[in-house]
Amino acid sequence: MESDDLIPGSDVNNHSDDVFNKEKGLIEKYSVIAFLCLILAVIFISFDIRLIAGFLVISGAALFVMISRKYSALIRTVKESFVDASSSNVKKDDVMADFSHRIREPLNNLVIISDMLMNSELQKKQKDLIETFIASTNNMVTTVNELTMESAGNLSFCKRKQIKYNILSTVQNTIELYSLKENAYLDFIFNKKHYYEYECHADPIILKQIFLDLFNSIESQNSGRPTKVTINLRKEKEADRERYITMRIQTDNNIIFINEEGTTGHLASRLITSNNGRYFQESGNNFTVLNITMPFSYPVTEIIPTTGSEVTIRGERMHKDLKDINILLVEDNLINQKITLLTLRPLVKSIDTASNGQEAIEKLNNAGYDIVLMDIQMPVMNGISAAEKIRDLEAGTDNHIPIIAITANAMIGDREKCLSAGIDEYLAKPFQPSVLIEKIKELL
Repeated sequence: MESDDLIPGSDVNNHSDDVFNKEKGLIEKYSVIAFLCLILAVIFISFDIRLIAGFLVISGAALFVMISRKYSALIRTVKESFVDASSSNVKKDDVMADFSHRIREPLNNLVIISDMLMNSELQKKQKDLIETFIASTNNMVTTVNELTMESAGNLSFCKRKQIKYNILSTVQNTIELYSLKENAYLDFIFNKKHYYEYECHADPIILKQIFLDLFNSIESQNSGRPTKVTINLRKEKEADRERYITMRIQTDNNIIFINEEGTTGHLASRLITSNNGRYFQESGNNFTVLNITMPFSYPVTEIIPTTGSEVTIRGERMHKDLKDINILLVEDNLINQKITLLTLRPLVKSIDTASNGQEAIEKLNNAGYDIVLMDIQMPVMNGISAAEKIRDLEAGTDNHIPIIAITANAMIGDREKCLSAGIDEYLAKPFQPSVLIEKIKELL
């Protein structure tokens, strides 16, 4: 077995871990104190004890501003270390995903707590301080999202697991991901219809990498004004369990999508050709068009029989109002549990909790729930396995319990993994509480 010291690029992983762990203990200590201050502030405000609540708000917000700045500096440092090591032969995918996950978990709690405080009765000075905290937090959210997007270009050029996903949905999600950039000067028009015709079985990361690389290429040639990008997809033909899809990308100015270097100079070009696709580009007086045609395999349909010994998830779902529903929250982190409960309990009838996927399966068998909020990275049984098991148990019945993934797994391809497992909606941390409420309402 080779020592880590002998593996090229291992110093990158070690450096990022050392940087993270150096500040982690102090940040976590301050985070716990700050969370307690802000949670107590919310409680005291509800009892109209404003003086003590104000002091707690000031203390907690001041601590969080300091923590958010430390996190922002930490993210940028590690981000630079990944960029500097882009020529390393060692895959950095897992390191980047792990770092993103560890940052997004506490960051989500900052976003939710700040939202709760802004909606409470604070004095002007207290609100000014919270607004400063929110601004710092938003800057950190932007940095984390950009880290996620930039990681797409540095992902290992290798074969990955193929899953079922929808091409239109994945392109739409890629546009949304790109639009999270602090300075995104692309105005998208995406024509989408007939979703069912664009189901496939492949690696969604490849498609996302192609589009993100092309978007970066367009923006790098921006003439100082927003560029309109129109995207259309159409089916060309079907043969041998494959359907050929043409993706037409048009800009309202003259650019070069892929230069003469072709496959040696562009990630998009390499990915298209290596996946048996082809492309050509054409230009007019004030437009450029890139046409990409690629084959996509039909989705694999598996019918999984259930046996008499298997439990059945009972209960017929009917439309209900938000205040009347029963929610199962599956989350192993107790702080995350409490933050989500604080957000939802004033709005819904009841919320039960489970600390892993196996416990969730048992509770679903013994009680009726209207919706499941599922974390993904958990011990015993993770959220992906739990969702697949739930869908297996529902096979052959009319039951379908909506599942929303609430997860810090937010690298490219994670959304498609969740949807492929039978999860209905995907919500990446950090998120605004109003977004979660809206997704729950849509699924009821």
